[in-house]
Amino acid sequence: MNTRTIALLLAGAAVSLTAAACNTAAPDKQATAKVSASGIDLAAMDKGVKPGDDFYAYANGGWLKRTEIPADRSSIGGFYIADQEREKNSVALFDSILKSNAAATSDQGRIANFYKAYLDTAAIDKAGMAPAQADLAAISAIADKGQLSAAIGKTIRADVDPLNATQFGTDHLFGIFVTQGLNTPGETLPYILQGGLGMPDRDYYLSPDPKKVELRGKYHAYVEAVMTAAGNPDPKAAADRIIALETKIAGAHATIAESEDFSSGAKVWTRAELEQKAPGIDWGQLLGNAQLGSAQKFEAYHGGAIPKLAALVGSEPLDAWKDWLAFHTLNEHASVLPAAIRDANFAFYGTALRGTPQQRPRDKQALNATSGALPDAVGKAYVDKYFPAANKAAIQGMADNIKAAFAKRVQGLTSMAPSTKAEALKKVETIIVGVGYPDSWRDYSRVNISPTNAYANLSAADADNYTNQLAKLGKPMNRAEWWMPAQLVNAVNLPVQNALNFPAAILVRPFYDPNADAAFNYGAIGATIGHEISHSFDNNGALFDSTGNLRNWWTPADFAKFQQSGRSLAEQFDQYSPFPGVHVKGEQTLGENIADVAGLQAAYDAYHASLNGKPAPVIDGLTGDQRFFIAYEQSWAEKAREESLRQQIATNGHAPGQYRALTVRNLDAWYTAFNVKPGDKLYLAPDKRVRIWG
Repeated sequence: MNTRTIALLLAGAAVSLTAAACNTAAPDKQATAKVSASGIDLAAMDKGVKPGDDFYAYANGGWLKRTEIPADRSSIGGFYIADQEREKNSVALFDSILKSNAAATSDQGRIANFYKAYLDTAAIDKAGMAPAQADLAAISAIADKGQLSAAIGKTIRADVDPLNATQFGTDHLFGIFVTQGLNTPGETLPYILQGGLGMPDRDYYLSPDPKKVELRGKYHAYVEAVMTAAGNPDPKAAADRIIALETKIAGAHATIAESEDFSSGAKVWTRAELEQKAPGIDWGQLLGNAQLGSAQKFEAYHGGAIPKLAALVGSEPLDAWKDWLAFHTLNEHASVLPAAIRDANFAFYGTALRGTPQQRPRDKQALNATSGALPDAVGKAYVDKYFPAANKAAIQGMADNIKAAFAKRVQGLTSMAPSTKAEALKKVETIIVGVGYPDSWRDYSRVNISPTNAYANLSAADADNYTNQLAKLGKPMNRAEWWMPAQLVNAVNLPVQNALNFPAAILVRPFYDPNADAAFNYGAIGATIGHEISHSFDNNGALFDSTGNLRNWWTPADFAKFQQSGRSLAEQFDQYSPFPGVHVKGEQTLGENIADVAGLQAAYDAYHASLNGKPAPVIDGLTGDQRFFIAYEQSWAEKAREESLRQQIATNGHAPGQYRALTVRNLDAWYTAFNVKPGDKLYLAPDKRVRIWG
């Protein structure tokens, strides 16, 4: 599993790491919703389909039939639709910022300068490799393994950037992530995470699967193209060395399953233990250049991989490491280097890996790059203009209602031991729910952004993000810290903080409509809120107590029952298969699936509580329960290219939307709402319906 995904897992569990990326296309008229007063997109439905046979097609069949994936997209769905609103708003916002002629030392001036420099591909192409020459010359001058360790340390960054849809993990040998240690309550630590791969995951280097073997060939061509553009005298040989080294790095990496085991990652090493357990690197040089020279304790999250990676630094030829450093320096700056590198980068990451035939227009790329580089600067400007206080208050109220519904379900568990129940209730009651945007914004006054040097701007933004992370060391954990920018279509649970983030950009259709009936909003954004609350009680989140400490607060009997429910849900998802021989991985997606089941049930209970004992109105010929479940289903409408879908199943902790939508099969109320009976294709006998938290 890549470092960015691990960092988000440690921060928490997001709604969708793939569909939520801000790499969006221009709106297509086929995807435009025709919304009734109920909030339901009636035109998206196919009422000719029997709900009990294919509920996903019943709710989304019309949309699926008439919607095509745009040429610059790998997938399209609910997140795409919401992101169209974000992108439309951002275009208008940036236009006003560009016209304001704000001072370069203001946040608006930084936004304008970053955008203009990134947009100007003529200037980028004219500059050629010159902006990168200082970095490449420093790598070329490395004379021994001590200097190599220093260079690796200098490149280390905090690799958590959900807006970067081009890369999959960290280009750096190690990623750094700063928050409270897994079992060091109140003490923030630098986590050390595995990294160093240019492809999504270790299996892309090691698996005999023919499609991954084919991708390895395409990756070699990409690496060779980058080294050619860099002026390497023998780019093919350099590519051979780089990929041979990365294959060994992949062999050192933990697997996805191992990476998701928080208990195995709860290893605190002192500085002395780090040097003793992981020889091969000059840790003094590396940590000094990583600005961690004074750190005396580390969360060795990938404790099995760190010694192997360090050993490779000591054992592999210096020239191979220098080639590797040069390639990854250019790879992470590919979007601001000449067209030969930009186009080769897209050919591999966009087309080969995701199946996307066409790049986004450069102006849209510039919007998203600026937003990713200066997330709080853009976020504050965005919410000031586009997120009404009334929406924030309404959604905060829904979140409170869903928390109460979840707590009520826990309270009603007669088979759970009082001690387990007490901690579960304390945990849900103390969850901090952040709606829209953080209470405070980052200060960018130390960041200099040029209107003409896009390469330097990207480096400066990355360095500032890292400095911002390191500044947390030695301070108490801030439970209100946000890990997602306000202008991102996503949401996240933060188990170490026992907190949730719901950015402003996801709080639009098809997830939220202030004018829609309660059934729609509870079925759509309510289920998302319930999902994130439930992540505190999924197979990973349930291991953390109400303070964010990783400890076992369960009785053995209670935990055994919980694990059995998880196994049943994993087996259910193992049956879903989009292609012959390719199945959803139930264990890999278990945390998300648990959160979907428990979250949807909590949202359903909260919806009924909101009726205050009154019957729900029938709107558009649909009952309240029917609208609730259809809204949920429509929020997961999705079409994906085969390459993208295969990659998601191989590496992502989220099942594809079409299968997440089938969560409804586990709720008794869905069967009643649509008269689903034995013999219907989706019917599950009551004893086969997985019940999580009530």
